[in-house]
Amino acid sequence: MAGQRDFYEVLGVSKDADQRTIKRAFVKLARQYHPDVNKSPDAEEKFKEISEAYSVLSDEEKRANYDRYGSPDGPGGFGSDYVDMSDIFGGGFGDIFDTFFGGGRSGEAARQARTRGRDMGITLHVTLREAASGCTKKISYERLAPCDDCNGTGVAEGGSVKTCDRCHGTGRVVQSQRTIFGEMQTQTTCPQCHGTGRMVDKPCETCDGQGRTPSHETVKVDIPAGVHSGQTVRVSGKGEAGVRGESSGDLVVSIQIDQDQTFERQGDDLYCRVQVDSIDAMLGKTVTVDGVLAGERVAVEVPAGVQYGEQVRVPRHGMPRLNSNARGSLIAVVQVVTPGDLTPDQLDLLRTISAQRHPAQEEAAAEPEGGASGRDGQGQEGQGPKKAKARPHKKNPFKGRNR
Repeated sequence: MAGQRDFYEVLGVSKDADQRTIKRAFVKLARQYHPDVNKSPDAEEKFKEISEAYSVLSDEEKRANYDRYGSPDGPGGFGSDYVDMSDIFGGGFGDIFDTFFGGGRSGEAARQARTRGRDMGITLHVTLREAASGCTKKISYERLAPCDDCNGTGVAEGGSVKTCDRCHGTGRVVQSQRTIFGEMQTQTTCPQCHGTGRMVDKPCETCDGQGRTPSHETVKVDIPAGVHSGQTVRVSGKGEAGVRGESSGDLVVSIQIDQDQTFERQGDDLYCRVQVDSIDAMLGKTVTVDGVLAGERVAVEVPAGVQYGEQVRVPRHGMPRLNSNARGSLIAVVQVVTPGDLTPDQLDLLRTISAQRHPAQEEAAAEPEGGASGRDGQGQEGQGPKKAKARPHKKNPFKGRNR
């Protein structure tokens, strides 16, 4: 923000200006300095400055931070429910204004103009825990919205909408051309009404008769519990506004669930790691872990004799199923660790247990040097007891996964 001009000064409005005044000033200046209509060397930079000022002052939270701290991010940014999508559509207001100018000028852009507003799509990142419980996100973004000054009609006070006298309301015209094969007819978009079939005799100065203007908007998006990555949430009527009151498109929000440090999701099941020491693994133990929902505690019954990598399933404690009261399972992958803090007395107890489990080995180890332990039953010397082969562990489902 160092060296940045005052945003109120950039738009030429006072610090107590309302949103309608700010929007009107932005549209007027942006139309003046857009590079498509202004060929001066500094027009592009001026347009970027105007767009940046409007993106801050048109957003209530950014404006409050800017007024108080001199920065739209404030001292600590926004809350966890706020998502700034001001540049999600590529070039921000630049792209929005390209569409705005395309809907009101002649030539190829006008012939390709649509009257109905287009859908707009974004990708919204949420955490696994937000996806489990459901949440509401507030999204800030740019779109072509109905013009405030003409209520989306495109008609100024005292004006009216009339049927186009060239295409007679069809939005299409037939052109004839003589060729060596005879007279050929082609049907194209009416160049006079740009395919709308209607003409405005006194267009609104703010929107140039389109009935829509570039706008910075904030909407709330409800994310349902149990949603999966790639699924979408559609916000009706919050896409691009149509020309002169035609229906608006929708805002299509594609959900992307970020990886979690504790849980690995597979369908509606959740995998997590549970560590037990080797003594507890032999005897069995109940381990309590945090669940995916806020404040949830889950008891995992680790059975006696469990091996490394074995899985313990806890039903109805995984992810909620979308639009259902059911839930998947929590699957705990056991990791057996050797305790390193045993006291001498505890170690002696383990030695006693080991001696009871392997009495023959203990007796052989107690014989004096040069006795029967130096020879086997065939009289061979120098061979000690055979080493036991290590038992292979079961496959760890977390191995090789990016966490």
